[in-house]
Amino acid sequence: MNKFAIALAAFTVLAAAAGVAEARVVRDERDIPRQLLFGGTCRQCDLSGKKLVNARFTGADFGGATLIRADLRGASFVGSNFQGAHLADSDLSGAEMMGSNFSYADFTGAELDGVEGAGAVFQKANFTRASLQDAELPAVNFNGANLSNANFRDAELPHAVITNVQASGASFRDAELVGASLISSTFTGANFRDADLSGAVLVRSTFHNADFRDADLSRATLFGADLSRARNLTQHQVSEACSDSSTRLPAGLTPRLCKGRKIMIFNAPAPPKPPEAPRPPKSPRN
Repeated sequence: MNKFAIALAAFTVLAAAAGVAEARVVRDERDIPRQLLFGGTCRQCDLSGKKLVNARFTGADFGGATLIRADLRGASFVGSNFQGAHLADSDLSGAEMMGSNFSYADFTGAELDGVEGAGAVFQKANFTRASLQDAELPAVNFNGANLSNANFRDAELPHAVITNVQASGASFRDAELVGASLISSTFTGANFRDADLSGAVLVRSTFHNADFRDADLSRATLFGADLSRARNLTQHQVSEACSDSSTRLPAGLTPRLCKGRKIMIFNAPAPPKPPEAPRPPKSPRN
């Protein structure tokens, strides 16, 4: 019996115990019934192209699983481990990812519009060309992630850890980045139009050709940031932010130096440990 069959068998047991309507599964079907509940361990499972709409993953370990082009709309991931999972071109629109670990996961070209992921860990994950419009991602950890050409328009990212990232061509237009840490990262050609960066920390990051038209930089910290080639940056914006002698601004703009200012940086939360594999059932006594 393969790992996926074991996971489905485990679901059948759980459903029967809870009085849930029977889920009928044909081994070679591409479509999997809705309202599935997954728990336990299914590492390296291949669920590519499967329909898992509204599926629930609670305390599950799907580390290294392959879900390329899977339909996970409205799925719920609670306290689960998807470290190193392959989710390229998958549809996770409206999914919930509360407190789950997606470190090193591949979301290339994935649809994540409207996802809710408070406290989720996306450390060193790949979001190249992924769409996260209207996503609610407070205090998430994107440390070391690849956000190239990702779309975060209208996303809520307060106090997010966006450090050591590659975010060239990413769009944060109309996004909420209040108190976010955008540290030691590359934002070449990024779009910050109308974004709320109040209280954000942009220390040691590069913003060549990034667009800051009408962005809110009040109380933002620009220590060591390279904004020398940023577009649509105004004196009013710079005067509301804090700079130091290493801040680089476009010609004609004068920094507001803030000596002795303490920088409040939210530490990236450590990825949660994968849940333990369930123990096999005891052999029946004769």
